[in-house]
Amino acid sequence: MALISYFEIAFRLFLALLLGGIVGFERESQNRPAGFRTHILVSVGSALVMLVSAYSFSGENVDPSRIAAQVVTGVGFLGAGTILRHGNTVTGLTTAASLWIVSGIGLAVGIGFYMGAVFATLMVLISLIVLRSLESYFTRKRCLRRLWVKGFYQPGLLGRVGGVLGELGIYVVKVDLGDAQYLESFQRDVITIEFVLRLPQRTNVSDFLYRVAVLEGIIEVGWDGDEVPVNMTVKK
Repeated sequence: MALISYFEIAFRLFLALLLGGIVGFERESQNRPAGFRTHILVSVGSALVMLVSAYSFSGENVDPSRIAAQVVTGVGFLGAGTILRHGNTVTGLTTAASLWIVSGIGLAVGIGFYMGAVFATLMVLISLIVLRSLESYFTRKRCLRRLWVKGFYQPGLLGRVGGVLGELGIYVVKVDLGDAQYLESFQRDVITIEFVLRLPQRTNVSDFLYRVAVLEGIIEVGWDGDEVPVNMTVKK
């Protein structure tokens, strides 16, 4: 059995606690299901398993990596508990991944690979904090769409369209009401309404357009800015 001092054991476990706690604090600040204490437990537990694997067994047929390898499987089950599905939206994947990487950090500390554990922690923080802001920026840009709706000028038209938007969880960023114009073909006043919308990533665009198009009073609906315009006309 390899020799290791009590001080070295305590130092490795404390470093695992510190590095796991840093990642866990970020998850806790985002109100994620696995936060500060969970990440600390995973990191310290992984470090302890690696210490046991590396320094508590001896012999020619002993493979110290076998016990440590089971940490990855065990953390996989733990991370699965943080993944939640609400309709078409899946949350918790990032937290599950952070638990997995924290277990790897703990294993690295347990075997004495300190610099690898520290650098991995820094990269995790960059991914969770810095890249999250960039991801949110590009997501907002990608999900903003401009919708135009043409319909008969009548009370409740805007409310009916807003009802569909609310049911689908679509955020209205801006609304522009055009001037009502009398069209001889319909012998009625017609108005065009333009919406700037923020669409959830998994929105079924075709279904959304159809649900708006079949509303009472709607003549035509479509998107602005598409290379191939998507529009739908429903005869009333």
